[in-house]
Amino acid sequence: MNPRKGITLKICAALCTVIMGACVSGLKGEIPIGEVVFFRSAAAFLPLFIWLIVQGRLRQEIATKHIGGHIVRSVSGTGGMFFNYLALIYLPLVDATALSYAAPLFTVVLAAILLKEIVRVYRWTAVGVGLIGVLVMLSPHASWGAPVATATNTALIGGILGLTAAFFSAFSIIQIRHLAKTENPGAIVLYFSLVTTVIGLSTIGFGWKMPDAWQLLLLVGAGLAGGMAQLLVTLSLRHAQASLLAPFEYTTMIWALLVGYFFMGQLPALTTITGAVLVILAGLFTIWRERQIKLQARRDDLLIVATEDARAA
Repeated sequence: MNPRKGITLKICAALCTVIMGACVSGLKGEIPIGEVVFFRSAAAFLPLFIWLIVQGRLRQEIATKHIGGHIVRSVSGTGGMFFNYLALIYLPLVDATALSYAAPLFTVVLAAILLKEIVRVYRWTAVGVGLIGVLVMLSPHASWGAPVATATNTALIGGILGLTAAFFSAFSIIQIRHLAKTENPGAIVLYFSLVTTVIGLSTIGFGWKMPDAWQLLLLVGAGLAGGMAQLLVTLSLRHAQASLLAPFEYTTMIWALLVGYFFMGQLPALTTITGAVLVILAGLFTIWRERQIKLQARRDDLLIVATEDARAA
């Protein structure tokens, strides 16, 4: 274990995620979303296969006995990708990034419903605070009586799309938790990329557009950055525990602020920053609380073992 290296890899993965979003945002909705998903997924195969070949255990890494689970995870993940890319058409990079932080909150709810996890009042409180943060981010745009074409309602549409993407991502996270018990990281990444590529390609009949040189560069850049993000996350987990790395997911906000300001001329509204801070604090509290519960469970197990040893003596 090398926690410092793991954290560095996680922060680099966050940067790659933001670069991917910036590339998609730079397309300005001029390329159909299905086509964007195809290029994003197809280009991601390059870093993935290079990594698998370097590992020298390609066959072992991609072996699976749960192809159905991979399909469910991939379809939900593709849904998250579609809606996230749609949100980037309507929202600045920072706003879309901030809304993506709702995914861990939805994960708590879905874990309680689908996995029957016991969610105590502390985590429900964190979910409530996080949802308040989301409402704060959306509050400037909640003018339902305004014409649809106004910038206000356009941003509101983007917010709804961003939350929908977060919900699909949360469902995907739940499925990854299940797969991670038996599947190799390489298999999880490979089958996700394969399924999303096929789904993206299936939209070709809905009118793809021939990209120009700049658009092609952005499409390929999104794929390479997305593929690198997945690999860096996987590698980071080899050097540090997931509970230690989880808070560094929020460094995407720092990267989004820097990329948005210096390369896209975007300045976030105060409500976006305020709401994002509330959501981040709620997410960090949830992470801390889960870690405390696991530590307490370990202490209880050790106490039981010590008690049984004392009785046996």
